[in-house]
Amino acid sequence: MLDKAYHAQCAAVNVHCTNAVEQGQYRLTLLSLALGSFCIGTSEFASMGILQLFSDSLGISIPTATNAVTAYAFGVVIGAPLVTLAAAHLNRRTLLLLLMAQFVVGNILSAFAANLEMFVVARFISGMPQGAYFGAGAVVATYIYGRGHSGKAFALVMMGLTVATIVGSPLATFLGQNIGWRNTYLAVSGLGVVSLLALFTFVPKTDALNGSSVIRELSALRKTSVWITMLVAALGVASIFAIYTFVGPLVTDVAMLEAGWIPPALAVFGIGMTAGNFLGGRLADAYPARGVLLGFGVAVIVLAILATFGSNLPVLFAGFFMVGATMFTAIPTIQVRLTRFAPEAPTLVGAMNLAALNLSNAIGAWSGGLAIASGFGVLSTAWAGFCLTLAGLIIFAATLTRRPRLAAA
Repeated sequence: MLDKAYHAQCAAVNVHCTNAVEQGQYRLTLLSLALGSFCIGTSEFASMGILQLFSDSLGISIPTATNAVTAYAFGVVIGAPLVTLAAAHLNRRTLLLLLMAQFVVGNILSAFAANLEMFVVARFISGMPQGAYFGAGAVVATYIYGRGHSGKAFALVMMGLTVATIVGSPLATFLGQNIGWRNTYLAVSGLGVVSLLALFTFVPKTDALNGSSVIRELSALRKTSVWITMLVAALGVASIFAIYTFVGPLVTDVAMLEAGWIPPALAVFGIGMTAGNFLGGRLADAYPARGVLLGFGVAVIVLAILATFGSNLPVLFAGFFMVGATMFTAIPTIQVRLTRFAPEAPTLVGAMNLAALNLSNAIGAWSGGLAIASGFGVLSTAWAGFCLTLAGLIIFAATLTRRPRLAAA
């Protein structure tokens, strides 16, 4: 449970926001945070939409090309704790600006990579700021919303990412198909510069957003409940990436459609993510476990249907929507549970949540690629996701059964 000091800090922050932040500034601050996550989401998910393009350009197979997707994910996994701890003393506004600047540099390097090795390094650099950005962004959003609304605040930051899957990623895929995949990353870099300027202009300068000591942030990593929750996230959410990474082949090789159908398929996925994120943000603040149980439980059913009947076009597109919706219903609850388990380190646990989700990215992309490389066909990626989400659901249910105190947190 939240300690008294944390309650007092949150109450003070809430009063400050109510009295000092004008309504227009309030909206522009939140919009700036969402724009940054929109840029990050566009870069991350566009790589999956243009997977076939850069694999052909670099002369590598699709399973090999997923190494670039995995490299981005590992950049998040490794960067989330390292960057957050290295910058623990920084004001969250300053940290957000530095992170967005690194994001811009990483995407420029991606655009000019001459071979797979350089491309993998560039994607790793691009991924390093993501976890810390969402952690710091959640702190700023909670500063705006006030205590008791951390689920809604995190969902707001995540909304930029989910909207990226509706608009940013399909548009980036369309650009890649028409003007080249390298120009896609240059366009993302330009949008990142706009985001950087928005954060600089609209995120308030206040001591309330000052960082804390490294020791205080590290205290979260001594808690078993934090690591178990991260494991649940890493396994359970992996199914979304086992499917999303291979949307292109699923559309062209399974449904036998033209490549022009890939952007609409990505948009359907994104609409599902956005709907799930909206629902999940509200469930997370009201219930301690329902978002994960509902999201993972429905997802395993959807994945089994998709794996069996996914060659049917309506089933395939409905599956895209539902996989996105169910996974993003669970994510805000995971964030709220982490924050409640370690209220003294909100930035680090927010970053570690994104690290766990991007470990999901790596696990999902790897497991889907392994299933295809083993000769089971593109639809076998849904069975790979089924196994991963089922494992996450079982572990989560076991923690509720064996440790009821966690369920009542």
